[in-house]
Amino acid sequence: MEDGDDWLASDKLQHVLFCFFLAIAFSLLASKTRYPLLRRRSIFFGSAVSLAAGAAKEVADEFGFFKSAGASFKDAVADLVGIVFAVLILSLSKSLSLRFKRDRSVKVIGVEIV
Repeated sequence: MEDGDDWLASDKLQHVLFCFFLAIAFSLLASKTRYPLLRRRSIFFGSAVSLAAGAAKEVADEFGFFKSAGASFKDAVADLVGIVFAVLILSLSKSLSLRFKRDRSVKVIGVEIV
């Protein structure tokens, strides 16, 4: 681990953004699949893929595949922060989408009855 590995270094932002967008992308892809189990667990799937990618990057750093001083605990935390942000946004989006669909369906049923 590098001594100059600051919490607010630019590579930490890269870790956060990479895992954030990876979790979002794979979650959205999983939500469009034809498999119901994968659709229902799309946020979990996207998060797991993102976490695996972040862990693989740290393992590769430790083995010297990249120009790095080795695996970094701070990088792993930045990966987790990105995943947590993605999960919060995806969960909020899913909740609002379900609420909108429920409110809209009630109005449609009300119109049909009248």
